[in-house]
Parts: sequence; C-alpha cells; structure tokens
Amino acid sequence: MVVFLLVIGVTAITLQLTVRGVWERTLHEQIERNLKEKALMFAYRVEADRQHSLADITAQEGQAAGARATVIDPTGKVLADSEADAGSMENHAHRREFVSALAGKIGVDERKSHTLGIPFLYVAAPVSGGAVRLAYPLPEIEITNRPLGVALFWGSLSAFVFAMMVAGFTSHYVGRRLHRIVTFAERVAGGDLTARIASASTDEIGQVAAALDKTARRVEESYARVQTSQRELETLLNSMQDAVIAVDAEGRVQWANRGMNRLLLHVPRLNAPLIDSVRDPDFLAAIQEAARDQAVRSARSNTIVSGRTFDVTAAPMPGGGAVAVLRDLTETARMEKSRRDFIANVSHELRTPLTSIQGYTETLLDSPLADNHVREFLEIIRKNSARMSRLTEDLLTLTRVESGEQRFAIQRVGTEELLQDALESFQEVARSYGVELAIENSVPAGQVNADREAVHQIFSNLIENALKYAASGKKVILGARGAERGAEVVEFYVRDFGPGIFSEHLPRLFERFYRVDKARSRESGGTGLGLAIAKHIVLAHGGTICAESELNHGSTFLFTLTPAVPDSA
Repeated sequence: MVVFLLVIGVTAITLQLTVRGVWERTLHEQIERNLKEKALMFAYRVEADRQHSLADITAQEGQAAGARATVIDPTGKVLADSEADAGSMENHAHRREFVSALAGKIGVDERKSHTLGIPFLYVAAPVSGGAVRLAYPLPEIEITNRPLGVALFWGSLSAFVFAMMVAGFTSHYVGRRLHRIVTFAERVAGGDLTARIASASTDEIGQVAAALDKTARRVEESYARVQTSQRELETLLNSMQDAVIAVDAEGRVQWANRGMNRLLLHVPRLNAPLIDSVRDPDFLAAIQEAARDQAVRSARSNTIVSGRTFDVTAAPMPGGGAVAVLRDLTETARMEKSRRDFIANVSHELRTPLTSIQGYTETLLDSPLADNHVREFLEIIRKNSARMSRLTEDLLTLTRVESGEQRFAIQRVGTEELLQDALESFQEVARSYGVELAIENSVPAGQVNADREAVHQIFSNLIENALKYAASGKKVILGARGAERGAEVVEFYVRDFGPGIFSEHLPRLFERFYRVDKARSRESGGTGLGLAIAKHIVLAHGGTICAESELNHGSTFLFTLTPAVPDSA
C-alpha cells in the first residue's frame, strides 16, 4: 500500500507539473505569434493610414491588440505611445526589439518595463521612417493560467482519490492471496506435507502458488518413499543376526538394531555417547578410525560380552560418523580351536604307531628270511608310513604356528647369513636333483628382525618345492632386495627356471593340501602343507608371501620381513 501511495503521488505531481508547464509554453508561443501578426498589421496601418494622426492610430491599435503600442523614428525617439506621454519618454533606439526592427527584421524581447515596472513581451516591426512595437503584459498569462491550475489540482486530487481506492482494493486482494501462500508454507515447514493450496489465477502469484503446491506434492511423495525405504532398511537390519550400530561424527549413538540391543546389558540411548554403552577399546578405536580416516576398519573384540569373541567391521558414513557391524565368532573360534586340537591330538597320537610301523618294517626288510615279493610289500609299507609320519609332523607344526602356540625368538639376523644357511643346507640335495643352487650376487648387506630357525624352515619348504617341481630348469636362485637403509621391508625370493605355474593356481598355492599336479605331488612324497606352513610363519613375523610365475619361464616365491633398526651411535 505504501508503494502504491508513492507511485500515485509521484504520478499526480509529475502530471501537474508537466501539464502546467506544457500549457504555459503553448500559451506563451500562441501569444507571441498573435502579437507578431498584430505588430505587422500595426506597421501596415502606420504606413497606409493618412486620415488619422499617429497618436490616434497608436491608441486604436493598442486597444485592439490588448497591448501597449509604441512608434519611434529611426533615431529611437518615441513619436507616439498608447499609454504614456511620448515627449517624456526616453530614447528607445537601444532596446533589443527595436534594434532588430530598425535593422529591417521583426524583433522580440521579454523584460520588465522601466516605465510600468511589470514584465512585458515586446514585439517590434519595421516601418518606413522608424518602427512600431506592441507590448503584452505577462501577468495576463498568469491570470489566464489560474483556472487551469485549479482544474488540474481538482482533477489530480480526484484521480488520486480514485487511484487510492483501486490501490486499497488491489492491496487487500493481493495481501489476502499472499497470506494464504504464507500460511501454506508455514504448514509445510511445520511438517504437514498434506497441505495444499489451490489457485485458478494465471498471474504471477497464481503461478507461485501452483509451483509451491506442486513442490509440496513431490516432497510428500519423496518423503513417503524415504519412509518406506527406511522401514525396509530397519526391518532388514533388525532381522540380521549380527549387531549393527551407527554413530555420528561426535560419537553419539544414532541407531542400533535389535541384535545390538540384545547384545548389550543396557539398550543404547539415542544421542548419547557410544562410550556410555560400549567400553571395549578395540571396538571404539575401529569406529573412531573409520570416521576420521573415511576408510573401512576391522578389529577383534573379546570384552563386549564376557566369554564371546566378535569380529568388528566399521565403515564411514557419507554425512560423517560411522556404522559398525559385530559378527559373533565365538562358535566359529570354538570350532576352529576344536579342529586344531583334534588335528594336533590325532597327529600326536599317530606319531607313536607310525614310528613303530616304520621300525618293524625296516627290521623285516633287514631280515634275510624275507623273499623279494615280501620285500616289495614291506617297502610300500615303509614309504607310506614315512609319508604319514611327515604329514603328522607338518600338521603339528602348522597347528602350532597357526594357533600362536609356537613362540619365535625374534632377533637381529643378517640377510646374507639367512641366505648362506639355506644354501649350505640344500647344496647337496640340489646336486642330487642335478640342479644348481646359488645366491644372486647383488644381495645388499643388512639385517632383519626374525627367528633364524623359522626363516630357515621357510627357505626349506620353498627350496624343496622348487627342486621337486622345477628341477627341469637345472637352476634355483636365492636372493634378497630392499635391505638398504630406509627400506620399509626386506624381500627374500626363491626363483626357479622350470615350466612355471598357470595363473589360476597362484592365488591358492598357499592353502593347505592344495596341489597343482596331484598325481605328481603324491609321487614326490609331498604332504601339501609346506607352503601353508611357510605362509603362517611369515604372517607371524608380520610379513607377506606370494608367488609370481610365467609359463615356460619359471616361478618366483617371495616373502617379506621387517628390517632391523640400526643401533644409534
């Protein structure tokens, strides 16, 4: 309404000033034009009328024109004037209108009269022997304009009042429509997505209302889909046997499924710190690292519930915070321990009868009473009992390493020493296979943190594997790299030049009992546990082990150990 008032007021004032100004300019121009015509008629009569005196002509023409009439000679002397005594008037030769008239042109000027003291419009025309002039008083224009000003004032006032009535009605109508839109927006902002606003108008306000109504419909549909998805997700998570809990960036509980609620003694309170519900340090550290580093973190927890083991997987959430899944491994761990104990017990129990079978078999073989046919069967019994004995020993070794029962004496050992020990131990064995066993010349000097006997066992399994399956290459190379100062790991390798291994076998080489060529493995007397033992020994040292191979170009088995930190001076 205030804007309407300003616009209407400015329009009325501008109209008043503009119309009045245009009217005054038009009236002034018209009076000047009429005065010029009358001045020319005045000049013509002065030239042509010989019956009347100059004073009479001047008086008659001034009265007819409604203006003051004056006649001067070429020197500027006033010869006649319609309103003053010509003899007492000063010389008019220097008046601007007379200067132009005496020069043969119509002269026009506007100034205050020295005689009467009011502003006049002067128009002079040339005549033979001088000039004539008509003077129109300008206050007459103001008198003529006064009714126009009054009419304009009342017209503007009437238009202003009428416009204000229209503006008031329009403001009330627009305000009522905008109030409906504001009320609708407040309902939507308050969560009432069922709110609607109907508008049949096609103007801008109607378009805004229609757009908001359409937006509310779409928001309601989207919210319904989100709620459906949320319910489905909650149902899915609650149906899981694993416990799931989500926390925000500040470590406050945002959600927990039923599995988590059953797991804890007290149901986690929403928006409460996670540490109030769970005190396990490994679990809390995994969640904090996942949220901080924006990466998946894993941990093993044994204190969330007494006597139960959980595998914890924490993953970051897009908006900050993390979600953690706890998988109960208690039964799995128990079964794994039972499996290891069973294997260890069976292997331990088999050692004594297998040793007895081997001993009696060898005694019978040494007996002169056995014939060749009996000796053949006895040799088969001896070989298989020896193989079973090796298998039980390897099973015992693998079980002890895998379960962590075997303790390693970690100490600083030189890389050259480890390679040299392996070379000396298998030099003669390699010659019996017709294979050259050598250390690569470019082995850098350095030390690693390792158990010397355990590393020797790794080399033993890798070298035996190379001699059995790659003897056709006639050469096996031992080496190490990365032992220089500053390296993160030292990498040892055993390289052969045999037929190589197909790529599909490489990921499974270190699984227990996995064989690339099963028939050949049994003929060579292998147990299928050597690489698995090597793998677990390397893992116990905090390293990694892998194999690389290319068909017809040999294979390379690599494992890493941690370099020893040199003593400070």
